[in-house]
Amino acid sequence: MSQASERPSPEDIILYEKDPATRIATITLNRPNYLNAPTIAARQRYARLVQRANVDDEVKVLVIRGVGNHLGSGADLPEQSELFSDNMDSSLLHEFEIPDDEGVKYPPKDSYRYLATLVQHYATTGSGMRSLQDFKKISIVEAKGYCYGWHFYQAADADMVISSDEALFGHSAWRYAGWAARMWQWALMMGLRKFQEMVFTGRPFTAQEMYDCHFVNSVVPREQLEAETLKYALACAKNRPTDTVVMQKTFFEVFKQNQGEYMGSVLTGWLESMLPMVKTDGDELALGDDTFDKGLNNAVKDNDANFPEDWRLSYKSRPPAEPAGNEVELLRAQVAALQEQLKALEQKLGG
Repeated sequence: MSQASERPSPEDIILYEKDPATRIATITLNRPNYLNAPTIAARQRYARLVQRANVDDEVKVLVIRGVGNHLGSGADLPEQSELFSDNMDSSLLHEFEIPDDEGVKYPPKDSYRYLATLVQHYATTGSGMRSLQDFKKISIVEAKGYCYGWHFYQAADADMVISSDEALFGHSAWRYAGWAARMWQWALMMGLRKFQEMVFTGRPFTAQEMYDCHFVNSVVPREQLEAETLKYALACAKNRPTDTVVMQKTFFEVFKQNQGEYMGSVLTGWLESMLPMVKTDGDELALGDDTFDKGLNNAVKDNDANFPEDWRLSYKSRPPAEPAGNEVELLRAQVAALQEQLKALEQKLGG
């Protein structure tokens, strides 16, 4: 039986507000008990809200944040499991906002188009996967806790990412599929060498690692995150006029298309559609009816134990983080040590 009736409405999951005085709008992902996982309908609402902010003359900056301890761990995997399981009565037509009773027949499961139709849809704005690429104003993602899957897409597409220092970035799909929609964009934003490391090992990267590879703009302690995001948002809102911003974004869009952003989205869609052709080695997590019936989220959690502790996706499975310390306090300690050395040297010379 489908769990659809138990899921919150898209309006409850995706909140929207704007402040005309500052020209800052905020999309808040509001499903903390499920790690802010958007349903299909919530992704579609997200796409519409991004477009709404794009048109609205009272919006210059769009901030995307999450309620609770995490930005989010990706899409609603139980819902996706229902779509692909033979034992569930769910339709892929919902991804296209087509009701079941409108006389549209989805391609059969044994056809190439069964999977290809869906994954090529992920390259479009309306799917809620690529919406920020077509946003002609300034977008800022506020990352904290888990930034996985769908939420990681938003971070890759945003103009800026402000992160708390404990955040983890990645995608569980590296573990159960080997690829994910629009992965070309991650390669562009992280750099090929580090992105290959993420894909081939399946490990998440820390906020500091993502800062070091220029994916993240600023890393701060959790308690400073909202203030840091607001600082960036207000600076952007007070800088050049909205017309200038749209012109700037057009320049950057051409730059990204010269790097193949949309082409890469289409290419990754083809790659994802090849999944039924993959022959497993027999000892790894693989997508199939058994996996979907068990629950993809449960299968991913069980598989996490096969990896080194410090490379696991779940905070609960990772070793306790060593105190990072405050950078200012560290510098003060170093200065104090140098002062002691200088004092000892002066005494020696004076003696």
